[in-house]
Parts: sequence; structure tokens; C-alpha cells
Amino acid sequence: MAKIFVLDTNIILHDYRSIRRFQDNDIVIPMAVIEELDKFKKGNDALSYNARGFMRDINKLTSGKLFGKDGIPLGKNLGRLKIEPNHPFPDDMKDLFKDDIQDHRILSTAIWVRDNHPGRFTALVTKDINLRLKAKAANMEAQDYLTDKIEDERVEFTQKEVITLDKPSPEALGKISHGQDNSAPWNELVSKKPAPNQLYKLRVDKDSFVCARYDANRDVIGLVRKREAYGIKPRNDEQKFAIDACLNPDIKLVSLTGGAGTGKTLIALASALEQAGQYDQIILSRPTVILGNQEIGFLPGDEKSKMAPFLQPLMDNLNVIKAQFRPSSKEALRIENFLKDEKLLITPLAYIRGRSLGKVFFIIDEAQNLTPHEIKTIITRAGDGTKMVFTGDIFQIDQPYLDQWSNGLTHLGENMAGQKLFQHVFLKKGERSELSEIAAKLL
Repeated sequence: MAKIFVLDTNIILHDYRSIRRFQDNDIVIPMAVIEELDKFKKGNDALSYNARGFMRDINKLTSGKLFGKDGIPLGKNLGRLKIEPNHPFPDDMKDLFKDDIQDHRILSTAIWVRDNHPGRFTALVTKDINLRLKAKAANMEAQDYLTDKIEDERVEFTQKEVITLDKPSPEALGKISHGQDNSAPWNELVSKKPAPNQLYKLRVDKDSFVCARYDANRDVIGLVRKREAYGIKPRNDEQKFAIDACLNPDIKLVSLTGGAGTGKTLIALASALEQAGQYDQIILSRPTVILGNQEIGFLPGDEKSKMAPFLQPLMDNLNVIKAQFRPSSKEALRIENFLKDEKLLITPLAYIRGRSLGKVFFIIDEAQNLTPHEIKTIITRAGDGTKMVFTGDIFQIDQPYLDQWSNGLTHLGENMAGQKLFQHVFLKKGERSELSEIAAKLL
């Protein structure tokens, strides 16, 4: 028999198409979920977008129909959908959950659905770990939403280390280091054809390496030079790879991951400024994560003042770059003019929706706090001549319903791997300061 899945509000806010992700099984939406969604329908953020998208989808499905006893069909090869009125806990559980809150209404309804469909597997699906624990305490089956989770072993891509060749062919190494075009056929170094933009370290001696990258367009492994971007010089090999990726016009999409202080955002911004003449605009943005489910409306001041605390880390990186030059230098004045003329724009991510970004260098910081759907929405905004750089740390997620397996940055790395226009670099070593590096390791 078809299984029954009772969905929590956070599943729909995470993926409003989730009701179509359960194959031929039946979906139940408690009335408490509909009540919660009503609070999210206004606004420009992803949660509001998903709430409205779900409501439109339900309205289309129910056009001229009633849910009735068995619900309405979701479509070919799919199950049925029903919105279930709230139901109380069984008598023997009323003292177990005394607080009258929406989570308890959703759980009590899920238990009612299970008890009224004996013989059928019924589970509550929620991304709220606390609610899953409560459900299990009440002997109710509870699951996470697994549809967009990357398998544990595959997440290693986001930490994928550069391949080190300890004994490279001397002839090939010479071609890459000193050859006319600083490249060598890949089969002179490795036996298996590399994936596009695979990174290598070719050992020269005990402590010396030559950095290289497989260029799928030329079908060769070529030298990655140490390059400077608007006064910022790489301090390690991974930063060298990152700057090379950000400055490469053939690579339109870059993912930079790593811990705090590894230079992800700084490198992306410096690379954008270095190439400012090639783009009409440089846009820096990051998702707005507010603790306590509060909206920015509770903050004092106008819109600019409200957003300033969230965008300050981007300004900090810009100030680091400006500090490389004298205040009166043309480079420092150029940055000031970019800000004044909005050629360099620091803006909340919510305001990007609906735009077509042509000939833009777009940097998205803290991308680990985005859902896969949000990542897709952003990338599909890219027009001709646009380059996008996503930066983040998948182990520092502030969104309550995302983790290292389900966040958008992980999905980006996994699903774009092998594309010629995409490159991922994992930065391991912190370069912010000696204190920062020690704290990251020991605390």
C-alpha cells in the first residue's frame, strides 16, 4: 500500500515542490502548516517565495475540486494530497505535550493520521530535529527531508584536495615549468583523462611544487602562475589556484570553500576589482540570516541602515584591499568612485530576484546558507558576460534547516563538477592571522 507522509511547514518553505517528490505515496498537510505559511506569504525572501509558490500550486490543483475523504490526485504516477484539520493528541498523551504550539498541533495531527490508517506506513517529515525527537518520544515515525541531501561520501568533493604527483615525468614537468606554452599533454603525467579544471601539485623537490590545472579546452595540463589581484598576493598554493580561477575568463562559475580566514571573499573581491574594466558592474551580496526568526523590520533606521550589519563583513574585505594602497593613490580613489557610481554595489541577496545580470562580476558570500533552489535561482539570473563566484564554509551554517549535506553550496559543487566553465577550490590554510589560525585549530 502507498505510504503516507505528513509534511511540516519547514519542508514546504525549503522546497515548495516537495509534495511532488514522494513518488506514488500520499501527502498530508496539517491545517497548522497552512496557518504558519500564511505568515510567510508577504516578503521578498526565499521563504516568502516558497510559501506563495506552494499556495499557487495548491490553488491550481484544487480548482473546482474538494479534498474529500481521500484527497486529490497530484498527477500521473504520483499519490494524493489532503489538507487535514488539526486533531488533538490521544488521551494518553495529553499530559506529555501541554504547550499549545503549532509544532504540537502538527505532531498530534500526524499521530491521528497514523492511528486512522492502520496497516499503512505513516511518517512525519520535518527538518526540525527537536520535533523529530518529540515525535520519536511519542512513538511516531519521523524523518528528515532526504530528497535534496547529498550522500555523505559524496560531500567530500567540497573538500577535495589538489592531486599531488610526487614523481612527475621530468620531460612533462620541464614543459610545464619552462616550455614555450607552459603545458604538457595530460597523458604524459597521468594515465586517466582528468576532469575539467582538475588541479595538480607537481613535486619538484622536498618542499617545492609546481601548480598546474587541466585545461579541457586545450586538452593539456598547464602551469598555474602566481598572480596578483588588485594588490592581493596569494600566500599559499590553494590561494594561487583560487586567484587563477577568479581571473580566468573561460571559467564563468567558481566555488571557493574553506574555513574562516582562508581568504575566500578577499580573493573574489580583489579579482573582481582587477578585472573591473571587463564588467559593467561588480555586485557583492550575501544571504540575510537573522536569529530568532525576526524580520529586518525590527531593526532601527531606513533600509540602508537595517542592512548595514549584515553587509559589514563585505566592507571589511574591501577595506583590507584599500589598505594595500595609499589613501590618495589612484587604486584607492578608483574604489571610492566605484562605490559612489554603484559600479561596485554591495546589496542584500533578496533584491537580486527577477534581475537579469548581464556583464556582471557577481560574488555571493556565505553561500552555505542558501538552499539548492536559491542557488539555482541566482545562477539562472546570469546573462552574457557574467561571472559568478560563490564562497562559503559548509561547516559553518546558520540556517536552522540546512546542513553540510543539503545546503546549496554543496549541491553546486556536486552537480556542476565536470563542467568546463566551473571550478572549485578548497582553501585549507587560514591566512587571516597567526592568532586566527591557532584558534581555528584548537578551539
